[in-house]
Amino acid sequence: MLEDVLPLLLEKTRFLITTHVRPDGDAVGSQLALGLFLQKLGKQVAMINTDPLPGNLDWMPGVEAIEVFNGALAQHEYIGGADVIVVVDANALDRLGRKMAKPVKNSGALKILIDHHTEPETWFDRTFARDTASSTGELIHELITAHDPDLIDEAIATALYAAILTDTGSFRYSSVTPAVHRIVADLLERGSMAPPAVHAALYETRNPEWVRLLALVLDTLTLRYDGRLSYLVVTRRVLEETGATTEDTEGFVGYGLAIEGVEVALIFTETLRGTKVSFRSKGETYVHDWARAFGGGGHRNASGAYFTRPLNEVIDDVLASAPRYLGLSDSDPDNDGTLSPEDAAYLSTLLDMKSQR
Repeated sequence: MLEDVLPLLLEKTRFLITTHVRPDGDAVGSQLALGLFLQKLGKQVAMINTDPLPGNLDWMPGVEAIEVFNGALAQHEYIGGADVIVVVDANALDRLGRKMAKPVKNSGALKILIDHHTEPETWFDRTFARDTASSTGELIHELITAHDPDLIDEAIATALYAAILTDTGSFRYSSVTPAVHRIVADLLERGSMAPPAVHAALYETRNPEWVRLLALVLDTLTLRYDGRLSYLVVTRRVLEETGATTEDTEGFVGYGLAIEGVEVALIFTETLRGTKVSFRSKGETYVHDWARAFGGGGHRNASGAYFTRPLNEVIDDVLASAPRYLGLSDSDPDNDGTLSPEDAAYLSTLLDMKSQR
């Protein structure tokens, strides 16, 4: 609860803030906003993650202070000597990555969670978590304003705006409420950031490799269960052919979810060690229990899981289990995954729009 966490942030002196592997806009924005807030209070703050930031986030105010864990003695000493470790946007130890998980677990620091995912692990000493929040950024805004809203300057406002923007799908998801829009209005009033410029920095800095990868991945789009489920496949081969990375697949699953009649969209990504599956859904069709059944988790409408098994096996197992978790009909008329002319034209239009940016 907020009242359990805020007094400790005000009382303690030495903080470490960390977040999940492959950090996204909500993770980095929340980390930066909290770090800048604590620094304004005169606290000693370090921000250390397992993975480097993706290229579309390296413009954010204060990112130069975020370190990548490299095992240096100074980093170990800081983590071991911290009064408080705050984990944002990640409620499981393994989500911190192998590099950070062990030193965080072994530190004698008080562990605080600030997060909006479902079913947090129980090793945290204090939690400020609400799975109905639009983003962790929303919770950070709530925390700061509970103490002193005037501490939100342009840098903090920009970080929080980016956090909320990215985790609401540019305000498209069902987690967006009137309260979220009031928070955004407050941030726009306190900062001088231009929403078009922030959106462009986050989403419109694509490279040619990204466009080539998108074209090939869309060619794998398949509909199942009477068109209520769609999925895409990203193989290691197509990544190598295009020169793209798995980071470039961010947002691809939304193309499958955009098709009329589709309630759930999946993207299967082949990695060096296994297969990553991203689950997305619309409205009150939830996917978090489905992902959790395979050792993953996340939000009600956006979750993920990782398998140390071959791609084709994972695709078969996950698709076969869909009716059990989504209330879909077991009937699956034979189809070759071919889209209707209307849907094919729609996806082609989307691709043309993206390639022209």
